[in-house]
Amino acid sequence: RAVVEKHEPFELSLDGVFEAERWARATTGDLLGEEPEVGAPFGGALPAIPDRPAPRIAFVSTNSITQGEQVAQLWPRLFRRARLEIAFAHRTFAWGSDARGVAHVHVVIVGLARRGQEPTEKRLFSYEKVGGDPVESRHPWLSPYLFGVEPQLDPHMVVREESRPINGARRLKTGVQMIDNGILTFLDHERAAFLAEEPAAEPYFREYLGGDEYINGFTRHILYLANANMREVRTLPLIADRIRQVRAYRTSSDRPSTKLMADTPMRVGVDERLTSDYLVIPNTSSEKREYIPIGWMTPASIANQKLRILPDASLWEFGVLTSATHMAWMRAITGRLESRYMYSVGVVYNTFPWPAATPAERKKVEALAQAVLDARSAHPDATLADLYDPDLMPPDLRRAHRKLDEAVDRLYRRTPFTGDRDRAEHLFGLYERLTAGLLATPAKAKRQRRVGAAV
Repeated sequence: RAVVEKHEPFELSLDGVFEAERWARATTGDLLGEEPEVGAPFGGALPAIPDRPAPRIAFVSTNSITQGEQVAQLWPRLFRRARLEIAFAHRTFAWGSDARGVAHVHVVIVGLARRGQEPTEKRLFSYEKVGGDPVESRHPWLSPYLFGVEPQLDPHMVVREESRPINGARRLKTGVQMIDNGILTFLDHERAAFLAEEPAAEPYFREYLGGDEYINGFTRHILYLANANMREVRTLPLIADRIRQVRAYRTSSDRPSTKLMADTPMRVGVDERLTSDYLVIPNTSSEKREYIPIGWMTPASIANQKLRILPDASLWEFGVLTSATHMAWMRAITGRLESRYMYSVGVVYNTFPWPAATPAERKKVEALAQAVLDARSAHPDATLADLYDPDLMPPDLRRAHRKLDEAVDRLYRRTPFTGDRDRAEHLFGLYERLTAGLLATPAKAKRQRRVGAAV
């Protein structure tokens, strides 16, 4: 006998959010994460799980409870304090009505049981397409990320968000945040019209790319005035007017930090000014792609906050980050926007177990990483969206990626991985050792050096 609940959403108003959180806190106490209105039904339904043989309860929930930082906030409470186990689960699929105008949402189904009363085999239903039919598999344990866990791993382990890399990697940053309300931002035709009236403004325009522009091959522009000559700017009335508009916008803001910036209207909000080529990772990418399209940009272009940036990156870093191993880690633990991947610095990059490599192994990965870039360059008229479309990906690019994947896989173990699930399980084992090493003595940490080698 199963108890099934569907969590109805609250009204999307500020009062509704506060009402949802008050109800959630009263219902569940502290069994919540950053989204109490999502996690609350799990805690609130605990009394519905009676202490008798094989009781079950299942929820249809937004898939955020199995992704990103929410996992580390909710599931340890359910595992440790509520003594629950995942009995079965359906991975992300589309839930909605066939009625016109009714949106589909991406949800999961999670079945829970009291510890010691869960089935020996846990059933997992996976969907190749969110609107398709599921494929069933059976596992000794299911993780809160909804993949099978072998007995030698901790099924309760979660990846916690980290503010800095714990793996020896260099810090991944976020691109420029304008805080201009679009006043200094231009599409191609808007820039052309502006320059038709004020041609002398051309030196102040810079290409301005986010994830969408970078992947799909189009460009926006900004008036970048941080280093502008103030005397010259005063002779350019259209630019001067835009500066006044930015000051007015920031002055009227309710955010204290934005108000402070009203005194420097020629400066953008968060500005990472780079002097050499840098690696970029789009914040979001289609779940249909086998690889997130990662690559380089030049200092002539400015990355906005929709791109993660790694200054002075090497081919070694590009090779590992674009590999199937890193993609498997990302898919297993990152958050999603609907079904699209949202690349998290704190959850994915800062926690990823980098492989150790000899100089010769690094050199091989670098050569194969360059081969991927060369294969892209062989198709100059194609955008990254074209190149990484699973149905259109050129054979030479696919072969280059496969060779790179094999080389990176061998840095982790000599036995080939059977697929992404196998890679993820291996990485979770390394992560478990990596995080245990944070509390270890220096001598023990030295013996574990291969788990989190510096990059």
